[in-house]
Amino acid sequence: MEPSDLVDGYKFGDQTTSDVRVCFKRADDQAEWFCCHSSVLSGNSKYFADWLSRNDIGSNNCIGVDCISADYEHYVKVLKLIYLPAESIIDSFESVRSAVGVLRASTLLKCELITRSCIEYLEAASWDEKEEEEILEVAQSLGSEEAVALLARLQAPNVSAVKNVFISAIRFATSMESPSPPFLDDLKTSAQEQIDFMLHEDDDTALVTMDEDVRSVVREGLKKLFSTLKIGLDLLTSEYEQLPEQAEQRVLCSLADIDWMANVLTKIEMMNEFVSGWSEISGYVLSVVQDKKYSSGLWLVKAKLIEVTGKAFDAVGYGSVVFPASSRVHFLRMWLPFMQTTKRLLDEKSKDDAIPQMDADLFQNIEGAIVSLVLALPSGDQADILGEWMKNAEQFRYPDLTEAFEVWCYRSKTAKRRLVGGLNGSGNPTVSL
Repeated sequence: MEPSDLVDGYKFGDQTTSDVRVCFKRADDQAEWFCCHSSVLSGNSKYFADWLSRNDIGSNNCIGVDCISADYEHYVKVLKLIYLPAESIIDSFESVRSAVGVLRASTLLKCELITRSCIEYLEAASWDEKEEEEILEVAQSLGSEEAVALLARLQAPNVSAVKNVFISAIRFATSMESPSPPFLDDLKTSAQEQIDFMLHEDDDTALVTMDEDVRSVVREGLKKLFSTLKIGLDLLTSEYEQLPEQAEQRVLCSLADIDWMANVLTKIEMMNEFVSGWSEISGYVLSVVQDKKYSSGLWLVKAKLIEVTGKAFDAVGYGSVVFPASSRVHFLRMWLPFMQTTKRLLDEKSKDDAIPQMDADLFQNIEGAIVSLVLALPSGDQADILGEWMKNAEQFRYPDLTEAFEVWCYRSKTAKRRLVGGLNGSGNPTVSL
């Protein structure tokens, strides 16, 4: 932007035609006066127009405007922009930061045309986080219409828009349309992370996740993940000997996606879908990974299986998912031997850097869930499970069901006392607990 630009035949800084001078006063700085023209100032700035209407420039042609040093250059630029043709103003901005500074100054000087140009430029430009904070701050000084235009990208979307984005993200995160090529793995991970972020204490998203269309897509996504895992396990048999790392990684990625989905389902209260699906596929999963050919391998997969299954135990054991007693017994009997064996082997290989070491807190949490699950079973099933556990206690120290055993013993003795008391008190031989 050069001073030679003309508006109404006047040139900024031309002393020969100037009838008024403007100074932006800064504390402890020497004043710098700019030669201007009252007709140009009053026609483009309501601030200057008001000043000129109250003062006689014949006796006082000096306009002083207070400003902080940080904004000085922006005020000067606004003064120069007043002399530019309207169509040239937007092209004069070098950066978002510059436009924000000019917007702040033009708002105070009430230069509507420059303010609109700043908003138009900023609305189309990309912002970084710090620039966004500055824009939010300056938007507070704008009128409602201008602020809405400036902050259009930051406005909260309506529920319908959130729903559409959430559904699309679920489809992508679970590879529902087609398997993701390797170069899209990062994008899939990003989709999963953003879904987690959307589910974090967001009222609008909470409403969306109760929508049946959304829940239906989530169910489809879960089925897709289980199907992908099964395909990976099918291929494991044929690929493991030639490409063991690649075969294991495929299964591991599927399990990681399922683990992520379990966390999502916990947040939207759909863990019953996960537990049901995981229970259905568990038999096949265990039949593959417990094959003798993998007895000294697949440690990452086996460790991840324990982690994923632990989420199911947690949901069932603490009652967030209600399953019939027979289903709970079946699920526990399926997974308990695998967990016991794998935990023992991992402990034995704790000094082997090639073998993954799982978090002790994770095992403790799973153990707590198993104890809770056992204690909620009918007493006869509890007796069977505890009996088997004690038979194998020397071989498998995990899980420690001592607490469950003690509670079972106490309940059994108490139940007998109640039974005897009931018989003696009523003479009814059919009393049972």
